[in-house]
Amino acid sequence: MNNNFGGDWTSQKIEIVTSYTQAYLTVMKNQPFNLIYFDGFAGSGDIEQDENLIQGAALRVLAIDDPKPFDLYYFVELVKKYADNLKAQIKLKFPERKFVVRSDDCNVKIKDLATYLRKPEQNMTKVLAFIDPKGMQVKWESLEILRGLGIDMWILVPLGMGVTRLLKKDGNISDAWVSKLQVFLGMQESEIRNYFYADELTNLFGEAVAGQRLDNAIVRAAKLYKERLNTIFKFVSQPFVMRNSKNSPMYHFYLATNNTTALKIANSVIKPKYQ
Repeated sequence: MNNNFGGDWTSQKIEIVTSYTQAYLTVMKNQPFNLIYFDGFAGSGDIEQDENLIQGAALRVLAIDDPKPFDLYYFVELVKKYADNLKAQIKLKFPERKFVVRSDDCNVKIKDLATYLRKPEQNMTKVLAFIDPKGMQVKWESLEILRGLGIDMWILVPLGMGVTRLLKKDGNISDAWVSKLQVFLGMQESEIRNYFYADELTNLFGEAVAGQRLDNAIVRAAKLYKERLNTIFKFVSQPFVMRNSKNSPMYHFYLATNNTTALKIANSVIKPKYQ
């Protein structure tokens, strides 16, 4: 069983994560931390891409032995059949690994992770997280609770695939879409409109109508999300921008961290790939 998702960027994204993980474990090799790898959208283990199967990030990271493995691997996958398949593959291919697979909502498990890390006895625990949603499933409030914790987080953000599609050019956004944007960005409707739209206009009858969306919405969205992440984490990497066949940005892939070394490693891994 496998999950089908992504274009050419899927392999590049996995290469970024595995390359970073290799460097992360090298830095941590001789440090006395308990290391956890957390994957919030782990999938089934394999990904079907262009009629071929490729290994997902979960199996690629589990395979890293040198310089050292993580002390614990924690995988979250909402779809139970995918979670069961991943669990079976890990037991078969990596029987020596200490791991957990949970079929649950990533937002719930991020909160559980934060609660765990805030326990005094976990002050020597560090986490590398990979948050890889297909859409706008990750709530901003789930990220906010990670503030101040020992976590490096790779996060895939559907700015072209999600956010800017909801930001209608004429400003007439349905209540459901406004709510979705608020939950995803952690902002009030007025803040979102002030950022993405021209000032409110008045029609012939003197009634207020929505202003037009400002140009370069995707560029503005990328800048905004990076700034929002910087309210939680000290540093945010350059994004790896994933584009469709028409060269339109679909996703932005960032590392958020409180560590300068982590930032340097992330940017060095991304640099050959981003434009």
